[in-house]
Amino acid sequence: MTDLNYTDMFPVAGDDTPYRKITADYVTTLQVEGRTILKVDPAGLRLLAKEAMRDIAHLLRPGHLQQLANILADDEASDNDRFVAREFLKNANIAAGMILPGCQDTGTAVVVAKKGQYVWTDGDDGASLSRGIVDTYTGTNLRYSQLAPISMFTEVNTGNNAPAQIELYAVEGDEYHFLFMAKGGGSANKTFLYQEPPAILREDKLLEFLDVELKRLGTSACPPYHLAVVIGGLSAEMNMKTVKLASARYLDSLPTEGNSYGHAIRVPELEEKIHQMTRNFGIGAQFGGKYFCHDVRVIRLPRHGASVPIGFGVSCSADRQAKAKITSDGIFIEELERDPAKYLPEITAKDLRGTVVDVNLDQPMAQLCAELGKYPVKTRLSLTGTIIVARDLAHAAILKKLEAGEAMPDYMKDYVVYYAGPAKTPEGYASGSFGPTTAGRMDSYVDGFQDRGGSMVMLAKGNRSRGVTRSCQQHGGFYLGSIGGPAAILAQNNITKVEVLDFEDFGMEAVWKIEVKNFPAFIIIDDKGNDFFQNL
Repeated sequence: MTDLNYTDMFPVAGDDTPYRKITADYVTTLQVEGRTILKVDPAGLRLLAKEAMRDIAHLLRPGHLQQLANILADDEASDNDRFVAREFLKNANIAAGMILPGCQDTGTAVVVAKKGQYVWTDGDDGASLSRGIVDTYTGTNLRYSQLAPISMFTEVNTGNNAPAQIELYAVEGDEYHFLFMAKGGGSANKTFLYQEPPAILREDKLLEFLDVELKRLGTSACPPYHLAVVIGGLSAEMNMKTVKLASARYLDSLPTEGNSYGHAIRVPELEEKIHQMTRNFGIGAQFGGKYFCHDVRVIRLPRHGASVPIGFGVSCSADRQAKAKITSDGIFIEELERDPAKYLPEITAKDLRGTVVDVNLDQPMAQLCAELGKYPVKTRLSLTGTIIVARDLAHAAILKKLEAGEAMPDYMKDYVVYYAGPAKTPEGYASGSFGPTTAGRMDSYVDGFQDRGGSMVMLAKGNRSRGVTRSCQQHGGFYLGSIGGPAAILAQNNITKVEVLDFEDFGMEAVWKIEVKNFPAFIIIDDKGNDFFQNL
């Protein structure tokens, strides 16, 4: 037999993942020509996908929660690092109730499946998995984010979060293995690919390159991040796919040395150097500190001699993935943490120190801006009163009306504008999960809106462009940073009333009027041209 010099591109070692058993139903075995065949009923695939997507919308891995707890115990962590970590842990505790999802952007469903050659199904596995995904999104309090093109410039929401990204691979064996992910738009948008010359394959050159480019990740995807950096790849798409798998820690057990046949390796020594680099950025967990990243994965791939693809991406604080498998013993899914409260520290008097400014939102906008103008950037606020919620579609629709000669809506002039979109409201709750979205997507509207008296005080997450800073200085406006991530805790503890105010046909992107109490925020951009992020 000819030696093909073949090696598995991703030779991961054995699986030590803790699993819980969903059921022994839908799985049988039979003998064919002396081989044991695993037969899986399509209903089993549907059930697995339904359970997996529900779990990852509400639950996190124990390792991720422990990393948040470690921030609280780190003497070198900044006050804001600790504040963000504590909020994420509180949010995880509420989301584990399986009613409110941990993040309002409940993501695009992604399934990577490896089917052994001795596993039999009806052959339409993608359809069965998709049905299970739709079951979860339509049957629970998740959000529909997928838009279907009707024509080049016309889209409609699919109304059930389909389609899912489903990738099926054929492998050896008599088991079926899966990775389920939910990828929100914020973290998906923080995926970058570069095509660099071979000269970059020196440690000093590579680190110099990453020191500049990794800062482009910013904070709008809710750090601390799980960062993946991939160098090489036989194609751009191989590099990008590896980034996604590595960010989910799916490739952690790769070997650290390669061979002349060519396969992926992990590079722990470079991981530590890049991790330390991100600590030195000073960006921290959204508002300054060392915890820009929880950890770093570096994967080196084979490449064509003329190409050096370099990709990086993140799994954000909504760290949503779970492995699963189907064997002759039944259907199993990774055991995620159902009791995140054990990672929360006890509250002491020390935790309650520090100045928090109470702000009444139900006062004329001029008075509200005058009050905010008394405090410097980075001041922590506790907001109580009325807020207007408007994001991408609403801003575009309002701009269209302005261009047609209509006046700025009064609600945009009279209230703080929160860039957010809710998940569905569970029965008995005032609101569904209702966390902030990325502010930068609304940057182009700010100057024109403030010039007409709107958007004078904005609330969202992440850094803004210099144009927003200039506009706030010119018009006397403010941008407040909401803690990105804890959508469930905001819904349960801080939002007391929600009603649709305008553009009801936009669904979750309608204009909402909400009442809040003790809503946490920071002054990020003030009316004097100061921007917290410019100092980093």
